[in-house]
Amino acid sequence: MHRGRSLSVTSLGGLPQWELPQLPVEELLLFEVSWEVTNKVGGIYTVIQTKAKTTADEWGENYFLIGPYFEHNMKTQVEACEPLNEAVRGAVETMNKHGCQVRFGRWLVEGSPCVVLFDLGSSAWNLDRWRGDLWEACGVGLPQHDAEAGDVLIFGSLTAWFLQEVTERAARPVVAHFHEWQAGAGLVLCRARRLRLGSVFTTHATLLGRHLCAASADFYNRLRQFDVDKEAGERQIYHRYCIERASVHCAHVFTTVSDITATEAEHILKRKPDVVTPNGLSVKRFSAVHEFQNLHAMYKARIQDFVRGHFYGHLDFDLEKTLFLFIAGRYEFSNKGADILLESLSRLNFLLKLHKSNVTVVVFFIMPAKTNNFNVETLRGQAVRKQLWDTAHTMKEKFGKKLYDALLRGEIPDMETILDRDDLTIMKRAIFSTQRQSLPPVTTHNMMDDASDPILSTIRRLGLFNHRADRVKVILHPEFLSSTSPLLPMDYEEFVRGCHLGVFPSYYEPWGYTPAECTVMGIPSVTTNLSGFGCFIQEHVADPAAYGIYIVDRRFRSPDESCNQLTQFLYGFCKQSKRQRIMQRNRTERLSDLLHWRHLGRYYQHARYLALSRAFPEQFQMEPTSPPAMEGFKFPRPPSVPPSPSVSQASSPVSSEAEEEDEEERYNEEEEAERDRVNIRSPFPPSNGPRRKK
Repeated sequence: MHRGRSLSVTSLGGLPQWELPQLPVEELLLFEVSWEVTNKVGGIYTVIQTKAKTTADEWGENYFLIGPYFEHNMKTQVEACEPLNEAVRGAVETMNKHGCQVRFGRWLVEGSPCVVLFDLGSSAWNLDRWRGDLWEACGVGLPQHDAEAGDVLIFGSLTAWFLQEVTERAARPVVAHFHEWQAGAGLVLCRARRLRLGSVFTTHATLLGRHLCAASADFYNRLRQFDVDKEAGERQIYHRYCIERASVHCAHVFTTVSDITATEAEHILKRKPDVVTPNGLSVKRFSAVHEFQNLHAMYKARIQDFVRGHFYGHLDFDLEKTLFLFIAGRYEFSNKGADILLESLSRLNFLLKLHKSNVTVVVFFIMPAKTNNFNVETLRGQAVRKQLWDTAHTMKEKFGKKLYDALLRGEIPDMETILDRDDLTIMKRAIFSTQRQSLPPVTTHNMMDDASDPILSTIRRLGLFNHRADRVKVILHPEFLSSTSPLLPMDYEEFVRGCHLGVFPSYYEPWGYTPAECTVMGIPSVTTNLSGFGCFIQEHVADPAAYGIYIVDRRFRSPDESCNQLTQFLYGFCKQSKRQRIMQRNRTERLSDLLHWRHLGRYYQHARYLALSRAFPEQFQMEPTSPPAMEGFKFPRPPSVPPSPSVSQASSPVSSEAEEEDEEERYNEEEEAERDRVNIRSPFPPSNGPRRKK
C-alpha cells in the first residue's frame, strides 16, 4: 500500500475529508466467506465478528456471511430463520433438495448479520468428484491423507455452488470476499466457472511464512532468496500453498492486513497486494472517564486471590507492589516470542535482585497445549487459600460479636478475653496448613510432554523456578481462560483488564490482535516492528512508549540485542510509580479510537469498491484505482511527557515526593483527553471510491 509521509499534527481539521461514494447497496449483494464464521479458531474470527456491525450498517440485509456448520456453534451462536432475499432463499432450497444440508440464520453478535452454514459431512460423498473439478480448474491435486484439505475443498465447492445459484437468480452485481486459504478453493472455482461477481481475497498470514518462521529460518533477511516451491514441498504443504497462491492470483482484488505482510506476500505468493486492510476492533467507550481504571482494580484483586493460593507458603512479597504481566496466543514458541520473553525475564530477575527492588513480577503464559489435567499442587493451593479465607471470616464474626458486646458495656476489650484457647488453636492450625516443602509450581496443569515442552525446558535452563529470592515468578497456564475454571475463574477480557502489561515480542505476527485488545482496554503492551500492529502504531503515533506501547526492534537487531531492549522496557516499567502507571493507562485507552472499525473499516470498503470496478467496468468506475494514502496524520506526543526520554521515568523503583508533585503539575487528564479526541476525530482521509456509471 502506498503511504505518504506522516507529519506530527495537533489538529486534523484542515485535512481533506473522505466522502464515501453513494453506492446503491440496495442493488448489490455482499458475501463474506471464511472458515471462522461462527467458528473460533484464531484471529480471523475476531476480525469478522467485530467488523460485522460496521459492515451490516453499510449493507443492511444485503450482507451475508458464509462458513462451515458445526452443531455446537449453531446451537450457541446462531438463531435459525428463513432468508428474506429471494435469490439466497432459492439457492438454499435448491442445494437442500440435492442432499446438501444448508443452515441459515442470524449470528448473535453485534450487528446480527445473516449467516449461511454448510454441513460438510452431508456432502463428503462428492469429494472425489470435486477433487477432479479443482484439478481441472487450476491443476492442483489434493493428497488422500490430508483430511483438513479435503474439508476445505468440500467447503469451497459448496461455496462456489451456492454463489453460482445466487448469481443466476440475482439480477444485481455480487461481491464475494474470501478470507485465508481455507476459503480459497471456493474463489478459484468461482472464477473457473466465470461467475458474475467481484472477488476479494485477504490473506491474514501466509502458510509458508508461518512454517518457515516456526522453523527458525532467518525469514525476513532471506525473503528474496527462498525457493518457495521447494520449501513448501519439504514441509508437505505444497498443495495447500498452491490453493493459497491460486486464490491470490484469481481474485480481482488481493489484500493483506499490514505492510510487513504485504512485503511477505509479494515474495511468497508472487503478487503485490492491491490494498492493505488493517484490522480493527469494536470499541466501547465508558461514560465515566475512569471506569476502565475501576475495572482494572476489580479484576486485579481476583488475580491477586489466585496468586495468594498459587504461592501459599512462599507469599513473602507484597501483592500491592506486584506487577502482573502476560503473554497469550497460539503455542508457537518462536513465532510468538516466548523464547525471547523467557530470556528477558531471566535478565530482569537479575536486575531486580541486583538493585534490591521491592517490586515482584508475576508473568502468565496463556498458551494452550496438550495436558492431562490440573496440577494437584495448584488445586491444593487454591483449596488452602479458600480454607484460610473461611477460617478468617469465621474468626472475624466471632471477634466482632465479642467486641460489640464489650463496647455496649462501655468497656475497652481485652485481647485475652476476646481470644480464647480454641481461637489460638484454630489460628495456629491455619498457619501450619500454609507450610509447604516444595516450590510453587511453574505450570497449572500436568503437561503431556513435560520433558520436551519448549517453555518448560527453557524455564529449567534459566532456573526460573519461583524461588523465594526470585523477583520474577512464572506461571504457565496451558489452557484458554474460562469463567468456569476451578483455578482461575476469569474470562480472557477480565484477565487482561486485571493485568498491568501484555508482552508480545512476536517474530511472526501479520497483525497482532492481542496488543490491540490490550490498547482498547487501556492496558499497556509490548509488541515488535515485525508485527502489523507494531508497524501501524510506529507510523501513526509519534511516541508509542508514552502511550504505553513498547515496540521491540526484532527486524534490524540481533536476537541478543532485541532481548536486551525488551529487558530495558520491562525494567523501566517496573520502576514506574503507581501514579505513572495510571497516567499511562489513561493515554493507552485514548488510542482505542485509532483502532475502531469506524475508521479502519474504510479500507475493506475500498477493496470491495475496487473489485466492483474491475469485475463490472461497464457499470462502475474508480478514480484513482490506487489505494487511499495515509497522508498527514501522526498521533502527537502527550504534552505531559518530559521532552527527554532519559527522565521520562523515575530513577529508582520508589519515586520521590518531588517527582510525583512534578508529574501532578505537568499532567492534566481532562485537558489531554480532549486534545486527543480532537486529533483522532477523523484520522484517515482516503481517496474517493467508485462511481456508478450513468
